[in-house]
Amino acid sequence: MSCDRSKKIIDWLQLINTPNIGPVTFYKMLEKYGDAQSALDNLSSKYEKFSRATAEEELKKAEKLGVHILCRDDECFPPHIRELEDCPPILYVKGNIEVLKFPLLISIVGARNASVAGRKIASRIAYDLTNSDVLVVSGMARGIDSAAHKGAMYAKNQAGPTIAVLGTGVDEIYPAENETLYEQIVDQGAVISELPLGTKAQMSNFPRRNRIVSAISCGTLVVEASLHSGSLITAKMALEQGKDVFAVPGSPMDDRSSGPNGLIKEGAFLTESADDVIKVLSTANHQAIKTYKVEKFKDNLLDNRKNNDDIPKQENSATSLLELLTPQGVYVDELIRISGLDSASVSLQLLELEMSGKIERQVGNKVALIKK
Repeated sequence: MSCDRSKKIIDWLQLINTPNIGPVTFYKMLEKYGDAQSALDNLSSKYEKFSRATAEEELKKAEKLGVHILCRDDECFPPHIRELEDCPPILYVKGNIEVLKFPLLISIVGARNASVAGRKIASRIAYDLTNSDVLVVSGMARGIDSAAHKGAMYAKNQAGPTIAVLGTGVDEIYPAENETLYEQIVDQGAVISELPLGTKAQMSNFPRRNRIVSAISCGTLVVEASLHSGSLITAKMALEQGKDVFAVPGSPMDDRSSGPNGLIKEGAFLTESADDVIKVLSTANHQAIKTYKVEKFKDNLLDNRKNNDDIPKQENSATSLLELLTPQGVYVDELIRISGLDSASVSLQLLELEMSGKIERQVGNKVALIKK
């Protein structure tokens, strides 16, 4: 990295990390003074200037970790994010920086406590979109986010790219059980964040993360979400940013379907497959997008240990089994594979849930939620 480039990054880090200077104020200062160094030189006494030594140390740490630090006016900075009024001046990127140049991106978000069916459709849509050269973006959370990343990475002969937008520093893995997923995303795509290195997970950071998830893409797809979930907030941010919103419909008996069903009533595109997304993107971008499907999609993509990290490990396995179920029913064999429990443990937990009136048996060795 050239000395001029390093100096610019340090200047920007020092200015944006100065207390009470957010993105909007940052850009006003750049406009007024011409560059970050001049803005720093002209800071009024009401600002306590961020330590330059700390900014220099941040750059050294990034270089040591193989993390790229992008400024808003850099060529590789994602163009859609630039359009935000409060666009982050700095983005940290770990992985393949070239994926940020993808022309078509779709964000897929949804419930953390996603059902088996929800995870499957998120994976399948992500898989087909990636094979059609539409890059999938998500937030690396449990449930739908993780399933979408996995579906994308299974595409293109298991080399598909994907982008994870983190609510932590790019060197922090959250949730911790997604360590394998994180490493695979870095290897095949990229993780990005506007937050400084070492930033731990804090609830206040995730709304900021969500605005980037929606802004970086051409549209947002919601798969399972309650009415007051972060995923629905992401969808509303997408609408405010003028982006398309897609939603997978679900059973009105399942609370996780209330968000997508509500979005569809309000005008979101009803989505049952990647084709529904591709048709809208083709029209909006005035270009034909190839549809590419492999019928032998690995339907049990989430079954093996490597790809099962999004399912939270809980002491009460009955609770985790309950989260995987829907009113439509799930095969017991699938529950055994996905939960990671042995058949005897699953049978015992299902018996307890059945006796407590929470589930019912269906024909074909299926079990389903009983909606109260």
